[in-house]
Amino acid sequence: MSDQTQSHPAADDAPVREMADIPAVEVISRASVMIMSAAAEKLGLADEDPDQSPHRDLDEARRLITGLAALVTSTAEYLGPHAAPMRDGLQSLQRAFREASAFPDEPGEGPGEKFTGPVR
Repeated sequence: MSDQTQSHPAADDAPVREMADIPAVEVISRASVMIMSAAAEKLGLADEDPDQSPHRDLDEARRLITGLAALVTSTAEYLGPHAAPMRDGLQSLQRAFREASAFPDEPGEGPGEKFTGPVR
């Protein structure tokens, strides 16, 4: 059978959910996890040596972390038990950013710190 005619049953059988049926907390959590993953990639954390990662881009990481901080901070009251792990992940990224920076920002000036306060 050629690659063009093979079907992928797992993909075809996957249930499709309507956006209207997905609870807001799930949408926010999924978006947060995606942003966290992208920020980690931009910090080079997925590579054995982050300093040598071809994906490292601190400017992009700063943008992602700041957006994540705004999302997590502004929706924390709705996240219930998910809020603490989201904040922990955010703080880990903020610390990793500080460590990766040749010239670290002053406390309170790092990515997202205008939303979270200083991260040390």
